[in-house]
Amino acid sequence: MNGQPEGHHVDRVQAAIDSDAAAKSALVASWQRSSKLHRLDPAEHKSPKRLTDAEFRKARQNIEPLQMAAQSTLDRLYLAVGGVGCCVLLADRDGVAVDRRGAASDDETFKDWGLWTGSIWSEESEGTNGIGTCLAERRALTIHRDQHFYARNMLLSCTTAPIFDHEGNLAAALDVSSCRADLTEAFTNLISMAVADAARRIEAENFRRAFTRARVLLLPETNSGLGGLIAIDSDDLVVGATRSARIALGISQESLTRSLAAMDVLSGAEGMEGSLDRAERAALQRALAHTSGNISAAAEALGISRATLHRKLKRFELRRTH
Repeated sequence: MNGQPEGHHVDRVQAAIDSDAAAKSALVASWQRSSKLHRLDPAEHKSPKRLTDAEFRKARQNIEPLQMAAQSTLDRLYLAVGGVGCCVLLADRDGVAVDRRGAASDDETFKDWGLWTGSIWSEESEGTNGIGTCLAERRALTIHRDQHFYARNMLLSCTTAPIFDHEGNLAAALDVSSCRADLTEAFTNLISMAVADAARRIEAENFRRAFTRARVLLLPETNSGLGGLIAIDSDDLVVGATRSARIALGISQESLTRSLAAMDVLSGAEGMEGSLDRAERAALQRALAHTSGNISAAAEALGISRATLHRKLKRFELRRTH
C-alpha cells in the first residue's frame, strides 16, 4: 500500500504521536487527537460507522436548506472531477455524508471504502481524514494517502473545504475523494482549488436563499484576500453577512441584532465605501431605466419606499430619465 506495508504505517504514526512533533505539524497534531483524545487505534480495520435509516433521515432534514442550495454546485464539481475516478461528498458538521456524486461503475468500490451517504467521517470516528480533520480545524486541506490515521485508509486521497452557513457558523464540509494511486500533486492542487471555489459558491447560494427580501452586495477582495456578501434591507441596514464578510468588516452576530447602517459598516473597509457607492448608483440608474423613470415602479423593483428612493436620488444627484 502506497509503497509501504500497513505495519510500517502504524509504527510511523505511533512514533510521531509519541514525539513532540505535534507542536510543529498540524498532521501529527491530528494523529495525536485521534489516538489520545478519541482513543483510536491506527491498525483498526472496521469499516466506517453508518447511521441508521432513521438517523440519516434526521441528519438530512437538519441540513436540507444548505443541501438544496448545493445541488447545482455539486453537479458542476462532479463534472469536473468525476471522469478521473473521484467522488464528491457533502457532509454535515458532524461528518455524516448526506449527499454524494459518483460514477455508477465506481459505486461498489467507494461504498466498500465508506465513501457513501450515511457514513460517519468525523475525526472522532475515523481519525485523521479529509472531512473530519477539515471540520475539526475549520480549514481547507488535503489528507493524501498515508497521511490518514487508519492504515486501512492509506489508499484514499481526500481534499476538503469547510462550508459556513448564512450566520457564519460551520455547517458542512465539501469533499472530493479518490482511490487512484496515480493522483499527482499537480492534479491534487487543481482539485483543491475546485473544491474551495465550489464551497464558496454553496455558501453564496445558501446566503442568497436566506435573505431573499434583501439586496445582497458582493464585497471586493482586500489585501487580506477576504471579500464576502452582505445583505442590506430597504432601510440600508445590514441584516446579514457571510463569514468572510464578518471577518473583513468586523461584524459579529450580536452586532447584527442592532441597527447597522450599511455605509457605517463599510466606511472603514479598504476600498469598499466607493464600491458600495458605485454599485448603489448603478442599481438606481438601472431601475430608473427599466421603469422609464417611473419613481413608484423603480422603488418597487428595488424593494424600497418612494421616500427612500427620493433620498437616494438626491444624494447621488440623479434625475429621472423621463
